[in-house]
Amino acid sequence: MKTDYFDLSGKVALVTGASRGLGYEMAMAFARQGADLIITSRKLEACEAVVQEVRALGRRALAYACHMGEWQQIEGLVDAAYAEFGKVDILVNNAGMSPLAPSSLETSEGLFDKIVGVNFRGPFRLTALVGPRMVAAGSGSIIMISSTGALRPSPAFAPYAAAKAALNSITTSFALEYGPSVRVNCISAGPFLTNISTAWGDPQHINDGAALKRAGRPEEIVSTALYLASDYSSYTSNALIKVDGGLAP
Repeated sequence: MKTDYFDLSGKVALVTGASRGLGYEMAMAFARQGADLIITSRKLEACEAVVQEVRALGRRALAYACHMGEWQQIEGLVDAAYAEFGKVDILVNNAGMSPLAPSSLETSEGLFDKIVGVNFRGPFRLTALVGPRMVAAGSGSIIMISSTGALRPSPAFAPYAAAKAALNSITTSFALEYGPSVRVNCISAGPFLTNISTAWGDPQHINDGAALKRAGRPEEIVSTALYLASDYSSYTSNALIKVDGGLAP
C-alpha cells in the first residue's frame, strides 16, 4: 500500500515571506499536501493573490500583511491566525532580506537594524508567541529558514550573516525550551534563483564552488520543508539541514 509520508491534512501552517520565492513554494506545497495556510508578507495584495491559489486547491487560507521587523505587527499576526483557525501546527520563519553593503563602515544604523529586525528579531518574537501555544496544544513543528551565509560569512553581508547565525543559535534554544512536544529545526539554504538572486550577478556562476555547481531552483527547498513539517520527522529536532548544492564547510 502506498503511503503519503508528507500528508498534512488537518494541519494549519503559518509561513512568513510566503508571497514569493522559497516561502511561496513551501506554502503551496503544504497546501497541496492538505494543510490550511496563513500567508503573510509585507504586501497584503501579494498575500491575497497566493491565498486565491491556496483556496483553488480546496484549502482554507488567510492573508495577513505583516512587517517581520515590527514587534507589534507580529502580535497582530498571531492573534489573527488563532482567531481564524484556532491553532498553528506548523510555523515557517522564512521572511528575510539580504542587501549587500559596500563595506562595514558604510553600513548605516538604519540598514543594520532593518536586516537584524527582519532576519532575527522577527523570527524570535513570532516563535516566542506561537511556541507556547503549540506546547499547550501538545504538538507542533517550527522551521527556521537560515542561510549558508551564516556558516560562510563575507564582508559584503556581515549583518545578514550574523543575523542568520543568530537564527541558527535560537533553533537550539527554542528546541530545548519547547521540547519534547514541539520540534524546532533549521534549514540552511544556499543560493536559490529567487527574486533576490537578480542582484548577485550572472546566475550561471552562482554557487560554482558547490558540488552541484549551480544555484537551486525554488521548488528544490520543498521536500526538506515537507519532511520537517510532517509527522515523519518526529525524531528530528534541533537539527540544521543544509540545502545548498553541496557547499564545502
